Amino acid sequence: YIIPFNPGGQSDITAQFQKKDLQKVLGQNIIIKHMPGAGGAVTWASMVKEKPDGYTIAGNNIPHIIIQPLVRDNAGYETEELIPVYMFQTTPIGLAVLKDSRFKTLDQLISYAKEHPGEVTIGGSGTHTGHHLALLQLQKLTGVRFTYIPSTGAAPSVANLLGGHTEALFSNSNDLVTHKDNIIILGIGTEKRFKALPDAPTFKEQGVDMLAGIDRGVCVPPGTPDSVIKTLERAFAEVCSLPTFVNKMEELGFLVQSLKSEEFRKYIVKTKIEMIATLKELGEI
Repeated sequence: YIIPFNPGGQSDITAQFQKKDLQKVLGQNIIIKHMPGAGGAVTWASMVKEKPDGYTIAGNNIPHIIIQPLVRDNAGYETEELIPVYMFQTTPIGLAVLKDSRFKTLDQLISYAKEHPGEVTIGGSGTHTGHHLALLQLQKLTGVRFTYIPSTGAAPSVANLLGGHTEALFSNSNDLVTHKDNIIILGIGTEKRFKALPDAPTFKEQGVDMLAGIDRGVCVPPGTPDSVIKTLERAFAEVCSLPTFVNKMEELGFLVQSLKSEEFRKYIVKTKIEMIATLKELGEI
C-alpha cells in the first residue's frame, strides 16, 4: 500500500487506520510503503509500471493526479492510467497563520501582500497539488503574489509553519483541527463553514470566490482485472464504513466519503473537465 507522501500526512494517517481491518477482510498482510516526491508523481509514475495483480495499490489524490499530467511535460503517467478503486475521504483546505502572526485576518494578509509582492511565504504540500492550486487561485482572485514553499508532504509543511519557516500555510482540515489552539485560520475553502471548525470563516464569505480541498482514495495499475478491482473495492467499502473508522476520521477533521470504483472514475472525469477550465483561467495551460 504505497503512500505518495511522507509519514504523518493525511494519506498515511488514513492507511494506518485502515490497515488492521483490511488485513482481516483480505486475508493478506498489508505493508505500508512511503514513496514521496514531485507532489506524489514519483509514486504514480511507478504505479503505471507495476504488475496489475492487485498486490500493489497506492493512494490516489485529487486534484494532484489531474493537474500534474496537464501542466508537466512528462509527469510519468496519465490520469486515466491510474485505475480508481475507492474514494474514502476529503479534507477541505484552509489558509492558516500562527497565533502571534502580524496578520489576524485574510484582508490584512492580502492588503500587506499587495504592497509587498512576493515577500509573504506560504507553505503547502508539493507542487501541482491541491495546496499549490489553492495558492494560484488566491493569487489570481486577489491580484497579489506570494512565494510558495512546497514540502514533500503535509507533515513537514506543518512543521515549517510551526517552526516559523513560512509565514502562512495552506493546510488540510485535519491538521487545522489538530493545531487549532496555535493558529488563526484566515479562510477555509468550503461553501459553508466547516462543522469541525465553526469559527473559521470561508473564503467565499470574505469575498474571495474559491473552494479548495483534496479527495483521497486508492488506485491500481492499468490492466488490473475487473474481478481484482471488485475484490479491493468491496474490502475498502467494508473497512471504511466501520463505525470505528468513520468516527475516528470525523474526530480528526476528515470528511468521510464512499465512492466505489465506477463512481470514483466518473468523479475524476467530471473534476478533470472543471480543472482544465480552472487551469486555463490561471494561465497554467
